[in-house]
Amino acid sequence: MDRLHSFANQYALAHYRDIIMDLRKKGMKVFVCLNHFTLPLWVHDPIKAKKTNLEDGPLGWADSKTVIEFVKYAAYVAWRLGDLVDMWCLFNEPLVVAELGYLLSDTGFPPGVSSPEGYISVHMNLINAHVRGYDVIKKWDTKKADEDSPSPAEVGLIHNVIPPYPLDPNNEKDIRAAEHFNYLRNELILNAITKGEVDIDFNGEIDSDEFFPSFKNKLDWLGINYYTRVVIKHSEKLFFEASELTDFEMVKGYGHECPPREKSKAGLPTTDFGWEIYPEGLRDIVKRLSKYGLPMYITENGIADAEDKLRPMYLIEHLKQVDKLINEDKVDLRGYFTWALTDNYEWASGFKMKFGLFEVDLDTKERIRRKSADIFKEIVTVGSVTEEIEKKYL
Repeated sequence: MDRLHSFANQYALAHYRDIIMDLRKKGMKVFVCLNHFTLPLWVHDPIKAKKTNLEDGPLGWADSKTVIEFVKYAAYVAWRLGDLVDMWCLFNEPLVVAELGYLLSDTGFPPGVSSPEGYISVHMNLINAHVRGYDVIKKWDTKKADEDSPSPAEVGLIHNVIPPYPLDPNNEKDIRAAEHFNYLRNELILNAITKGEVDIDFNGEIDSDEFFPSFKNKLDWLGINYYTRVVIKHSEKLFFEASELTDFEMVKGYGHECPPREKSKAGLPTTDFGWEIYPEGLRDIVKRLSKYGLPMYITENGIADAEDKLRPMYLIEHLKQVDKLINEDKVDLRGYFTWALTDNYEWASGFKMKFGLFEVDLDTKERIRRKSADIFKEIVTVGSVTEEIEKKYL
């Protein structure tokens, strides 16, 4: 560990310690996520990886060596920040890295290849990195930052979930295709790090060589990122040739597949991103994933809405679903993070998509309060979406 300390950027470490200490002084409990997509160039050269079709790199998550480097990083950060942090997350949306970088080559996500073999390799390396990262955080963070924490290190996964709905709820093939989507997209990775069932060939069956006892119970809490649903119909053409479970097609006009600032085929409003606003999906997917018996947090939920016209409704309707999950469904849901506090750099979309409760003037860097910030503050202060709040803002 001393050798890692000699390599680490101490200025960056001090910067993050200052941020965390300031948050704690303001009475906030801090969640630290160790990786949200980006990798250093010495670990991943996406241009070279794409040009050589993953033959030459550095190859990032397509190379098992990245697992080793990531685990060293996780151990070091836990060692240096463990006195201030009890809530850890290794990855935010790991499947987005795998899907958009290695299957859907036109999304703008690095390295931008279409490689089923690369996708499987990345998927498995990310699972392995989570498991090994879990172990080293537990080893190196041994001091509680907060007395009310269950342990010095509670390690979670932030998972971008997408609830599927069959196009025809009376069509057995559509129903089965939607279930296949849910298994592959929402549950496969969770089965790996909670049950030790690593479905390497994506066939829905766990063979003897796909069960890893050391992978069991490597998740203390689950973060849910929810934005919209997906509507699924059966397809004779497999989406992913390596798996017969990919007999599905995402139907345009619903979910992520909509024109921006219009209506979905269901008549629901869509965001600046062209994502259908479907609050009920949040409740449906959280209820479904509650079977894992883990404490859950809504870690991302928000809307690209530059004019702030739809965000008030979006916040209110989704928080009503949160209220139902807690009070009616009795789900162990412990917190809600809206995405985002300020407008952010939205990856391949740059600064075009405006998710913030506060607008950011890119020229002056001024933060400008949107009306939805006041709505969110009022809901948080009261602790629920009251009838008065609904009447006031809807």
